[in-house]
Amino acid sequence: VQLQASGGGLVQPGGSLRLTCVASGLTFRHYLMAWFRQAPGKEREFVAALGKDSLIHSYADSVKGRFTISRNNANNTVWLQMDRLKPDDTAVYYCATDLYYNGRAANEYDHWGQGTQVTVSS
Repeated sequence: VQLQASGGGLVQPGGSLRLTCVASGLTFRHYLMAWFRQAPGKEREFVAALGKDSLIHSYADSVKGRFTISRNNANNTVWLQMDRLKPDDTAVYYCATDLYYNGRAANEYDHWGQGTQVTVSS
């Protein structure tokens, strides 16, 4: 399983970014997809997750109402649309997936992408 994340960058507070994660080596439609982030000196934290049929989604309280996770099972892609970004959103963002687990604990996910840096600063 390989996950390739992209789309990070430098953005001003209040701006938007869209992260993309393309998966390969798996039957994508069977897997829950999630995004995590890790800021310097902090533990990796859950951001959002989306079930295999896009029927079940969950968000961390800190991003609820600002971030949207979506997926396209036809092209093995999951996105994280991030709006109204804040400096506290600055982190390396990772996509992750697991066939069986659907929670928020990072150490339960089997497969990870390489991360993409998001910096929110004026």
